[in-house]
Amino acid sequence: MADEFAKGFGILVTAGLGWMIIAGWYLTPSFEGAQLFGERPSDPGVYAEIALTIGDALFWFAILGALTFWIVIPVGRKLRAEIESRSA
Repeated sequence: MADEFAKGFGILVTAGLGWMIIAGWYLTPSFEGAQLFGERPSDPGVYAEIALTIGDALFWFAILGALTFWIVIPVGRKLRAEIESRSA
């Protein structure tokens, strides 16, 4: 269990940091307004669009990756053990 927690936490921290860096560069119009969740640039260049796409992917990877290692894999192992114990 500790191994899954460490992997999920590593994914959450690493992908979350990447998302925060990209969101800080492109989605923070000023320090007095919305930060990290501001409006997307109206006319981003090619590199800005690539960075924003990577930022969105990192955001969802952080959430879904952590939930996978913290919930889905342990529940799957418990279900598999329960099915094997009932069939024996």
